[in-house]
Amino acid sequence: MFRPLRRYQIVVDVVAAVLFGLVALLVDVSLLTMVSNAQLLAGVGAGALLAVALAFRRLAPGLALGIAWASAIVQMLALLNPSPTNVAIFAVLYATAAYGSRLVYWLGFASAFAGALTIAVYVHAILPGWANPDLLTVGVAVLIAATFALLLAWVTGALVRTALAAREARRARVLAEAGAVAEQERVRIARDMHDVVAHSLAVVIAQADGARYAAASDPAAAATALGTIATTARAALSDVRLLLTQLRHSQGEGPQPTLADVEALYGQVRASGVDLAVDVDPAPRWEPSAAVQLAVYRILQEALTNALRHGAKGRVSVHLAWHPDRVELTVRNPLPAAPAPPAAGGHGLIGMRERAQLAGGMLEARPDGGHFAVTARLPIEEAA
Repeated sequence: MFRPLRRYQIVVDVVAAVLFGLVALLVDVSLLTMVSNAQLLAGVGAGALLAVALAFRRLAPGLALGIAWASAIVQMLALLNPSPTNVAIFAVLYATAAYGSRLVYWLGFASAFAGALTIAVYVHAILPGWANPDLLTVGVAVLIAATFALLLAWVTGALVRTALAAREARRARVLAEAGAVAEQERVRIARDMHDVVAHSLAVVIAQADGARYAAASDPAAAATALGTIATTARAALSDVRLLLTQLRHSQGEGPQPTLADVEALYGQVRASGVDLAVDVDPAPRWEPSAAVQLAVYRILQEALTNALRHGAKGRVSVHLAWHPDRVELTVRNPLPAAPAPPAAGGHGLIGMRERAQLAGGMLEARPDGGHFAVTARLPIEEAA
């Protein structure tokens, strides 16, 4: 029954109702000087009820409508003339349309017609001293005027209700769009974090294992492996700090890997003991867009990381073909004799597919004749 209102709204409504009640008291006392005490008391009571209805018009529009009807009934039972204080009824009807529930909304609409009919019948058929020989004509005129006035108050409230609903819809849409943007940003950062951390840890683990076995026979190899571990860890730490900075602050994406960084990626993989063969045919005739370069780098990074972590010993081949309208990328690595079950919660293949889809392309990853093949096709635009 009661709507949630802010404190200042309640204070404003109560103060307005108190002021209206004082004015209504003065008006009723001045207009009802020639009536009986009972009628004077009824008039003052009806004015007090209208003041209460005015106080509750926004907090409880349905209750305010009922109190307004009670005030009208008191006036009619006491056979009182219409009072200027009845203007509060318009405010109540406005509130039923603007703030009421669906039921109260339509009760206010019905009350506009019922109130107009009641006014016409009461004034020209019941109230003493208002009899008129041309009762039908005058009654119809009063009915039309009252209906127009009461409906005008209700329609004004309905228009305000529509405006408030539109504003809430806009606010909800803005919040939904902001949430979608934030979710996309979280997914992007999570994808970058996975690519950086997974690749760097795979290289570190491979170097650490190699150093452990080589330390006994070749101390120099162990030192080289430790140097590679340190370099890879520092690069990964720098990338992670950049990603955390983006997550903490609303800034741009920052510098992203390009094709110029692919050779360093190949070097890290070869330093881990992988026999890596790279073939680029045909070569790019112009510099692709940053989105394509980033997608190619990240897909190569994840595919080589999977080969390092899950593949068997043997040659890993990378083939890049830069056609005028697309780039085709293939990474093949030998499968172990007894493939281990996929790790739970892995996101590598999902991340590669997302990279390809974001660039407008497609990606397939599946076993192929004793090898595991990752094949991607990304569209590119010819430079002007």
